Amino acid sequence: MAVPGKFITLEGGEGGGKSTQARALAQSLRMKGLEVVLTREPGGSPWAERMRKALLTQEGRALAPVEQAIMFAAARADHVDTVILPALAEGRWVVCDRFADSTEAYQGPLGTPAEVLELLKMVAVGPTRPDLTFVLDLPPQVGLARAAEREALDPFEADELAVHEARRAVFLDIAAREPHRCVVVDATAAPDEIGAAIWSVVRERLLGTLAAI
Repeated sequence: MAVPGKFITLEGGEGGGKSTQARALAQSLRMKGLEVVLTREPGGSPWAERMRKALLTQEGRALAPVEQAIMFAAARADHVDTVILPALAEGRWVVCDRFADSTEAYQGPLGTPAEVLELLKMVAVGPTRPDLTFVLDLPPQVGLARAAEREALDPFEADELAVHEARRAVFLDIAAREPHRCVVVDATAAPDEIGAAIWSVVRERLLGTLAAI
């Protein structure tokens, strides 16, 4: 029977470098001889990727917040069932760019009740919770400026600054609520510095006896 793998997520607002750091972390873990699945949300599985294309549009953004949360949860359920859970059961490590915390941070401030978000999490995720979550934190205006440099903003990125501020507050609240799982990282730092901070925590908390190699 395979030893279950570890599940690491990267969360935070726009422009924090989540995708960059997820790739770097996956590569570092592979260099330690670990099998790693690098994935993302929304998306990660063929069906969820189709959902991503529908949700990250003006039509998706126009859905009511509860409807958005339901759709993201549906995509997440497929992602967990077909990608994340099988990989962990086979002993592989999973590094995911966004997960359930993003639904709480994005759809919560728009009006989705907390009890609905928790119910959707139970249905979509069940016991498959991250072992470690990095919240890449930076002022929204800084992150949005970075995001605008690389590509056109999607409808969620184009929300008003106050909405992004509310999302940042939720991410920080989640981190304060679950310090055993969440680590806040200063995403205003240089990418190499952010990566080093992430790697230090992974070595300390998850690699155990592998930390010396």
